[in-house]
Amino acid sequence: MSQALLPIIAGIFLLGILAQLLSRRLKVPSVLFLIGIGVAIGGSGLGIVDIETFSESGLSTIVGLSVAIIVFDGAFQLRRERLREASTTTLRLVTIGAVLTLVGVALSVRVFLGESWELSFLVGALLVATGPTVITPILEIVDVREHVASAMEAEGVINDVSAAIAAAVIFEAFVVADEGLFAGAIGFAERIGIGVAAGALAAGTAYYVLSRDLAPGDSPQVSRYIALAAALGGYALADGLASEAGVAAAATAGLLMGNFDLRHREEIEEFARDVTLLVLGFVFIALGALIDINEVLELGLTGIALVAVVMLVVRPLAVVIATAGVPRFSYPERAFLSTVAPRGIIPASVATLFAIELQAEGSPAEAQALTAAVFLVIFATVVLEGGFARQIGSALSVTPMDTIIVGGGRVGRALAKRLEQRGESVVIIDNDETRVEEGRAEDLTVREGDGTDASVLRTAGIGEAKRLIAATGDDDQNLLIAQMASTKFGLEDVLARVNDPDNMGAFEGLNVRAIDASTATAFAIDNEIERPSMAHWMDELGEGHDVQECTITSEDYVGKTIEQINKRIPDGVIIAIVCRDGDEHVPNAGETLNRGDRVTFVGDNAGVKEAVRRFNPQGT
Repeated sequence: MSQALLPIIAGIFLLGILAQLLSRRLKVPSVLFLIGIGVAIGGSGLGIVDIETFSESGLSTIVGLSVAIIVFDGAFQLRRERLREASTTTLRLVTIGAVLTLVGVALSVRVFLGESWELSFLVGALLVATGPTVITPILEIVDVREHVASAMEAEGVINDVSAAIAAAVIFEAFVVADEGLFAGAIGFAERIGIGVAAGALAAGTAYYVLSRDLAPGDSPQVSRYIALAAALGGYALADGLASEAGVAAAATAGLLMGNFDLRHREEIEEFARDVTLLVLGFVFIALGALIDINEVLELGLTGIALVAVVMLVVRPLAVVIATAGVPRFSYPERAFLSTVAPRGIIPASVATLFAIELQAEGSPAEAQALTAAVFLVIFATVVLEGGFARQIGSALSVTPMDTIIVGGGRVGRALAKRLEQRGESVVIIDNDETRVEEGRAEDLTVREGDGTDASVLRTAGIGEAKRLIAATGDDDQNLLIAQMASTKFGLEDVLARVNDPDNMGAFEGLNVRAIDASTATAFAIDNEIERPSMAHWMDELGEGHDVQECTITSEDYVGKTIEQINKRIPDGVIIAIVCRDGDEHVPNAGETLNRGDRVTFVGDNAGVKEAVRRFNPQGT
């Protein structure tokens, strides 16, 4: 038996690795391929893998330990500063949003599928979970602003825990028994408490061992193993005391260790990511192999109605409530949150295990209904939302132009606010704790660190940034930062604040766009004297109006005159300046525009944004 099992396990691991490689190449979430492979080799396809391949207890153990690693890795990424990025929205998503999803899905299952209330709420609880297994791959291919990514990641990790425990409580208290609501609430609280306590114990023990540096000659490797032991040990301890409490333990251990001051953090993070990708491929393929496609297809139009309500009604309503009164989330970002919320490993794994138990207790119809409803929603959301996440993000224009500002003083913060009002993603770097807290209090993304340190710039995302601005009060620092950004990281768009006009030559020699603070101040005062209305209008950019410049790349506008183009751009927008071969001028009505010309639009926010999109569809 073991000889027959070995090639199957090896084959599943190999297929999982190939799916990950294909995912990276095509920039499509790997879950899409993993489920497809599972179905192909399972009972609905080639019949190579079924429940007897691993046995019920073996599958339960494999899935449980894999989930522990996956949840630990997701929670390890949630730093305190990241959680602050969208704390209000995240809190609402994991409380009001989770309850709304549970109830909304349960009502839909009851109405469309005609199942019992107990089974309907079990399905509802499972489908609360999105999870890092599907969210992380999406965020690797769709570059969204920090607060959007933080909300999605935190919701995924936290709702994985609450969904697994809520489903276990509903299953034990209402589906296979009739213990009542009070017993169910007590069971939920007990599991959360056991999980948090076990996770905290595992994380505390791991931190104690790591801080003692027990193997100085090989400490990075030891750190990786200790972190893995914390994930699996916490899970095993909690799950041994109460079913599904292990998920809470793994999440707690990951969250605590991710926020401890650990040595070799990067090595631990890299190791956890690699192990997660490995077990993710195995588990999704194994669970996909157990799906009976015929059962899913038998749901027919009622199943389609269920999916439509989950995707088009329940999720958008939860996001509307979660982001209400939070101006940081633009309407396109809210639409992205509403549209991209595929379900992951928790509903798939827990539903499969519950279905096996229902089969054993003589309830095959309920087992079939449970797996069919859950996997139909997983299929639909993974294919439509996960598979097209990049296209959805592009259509909604949620992928921002990333800007790094080094210097979190008044100048840096004021500039960051103006850029964010235009929808750009801005990260401020400063090593002064007071300025860091002031920036965060103003709802800005601020990283504490030395902007002259290459590793700090790398962590802030300079590898993906389009622009860096050195805005400290020290010209020597600004010069070093600008030089590093331009030469070491190859960033083409580098700007620097110059506090002493005598230093302008040093910056211009680096091909850096230097802004003389003294001249800029004099220019602002002159504007206030000679053209106060224009000065005030420019000071209020983002409050209903905007000025933006772009390069013409669309053939629809090449070779057209300004008079012709004025009839085709949004109302309330004008072309104020045309730049061609270094010559900047106000165009006349008969001037013809060429490909590569740079045009400056002035007008209302929405109109300017739409004009830029039309003239430069690629956003280059």
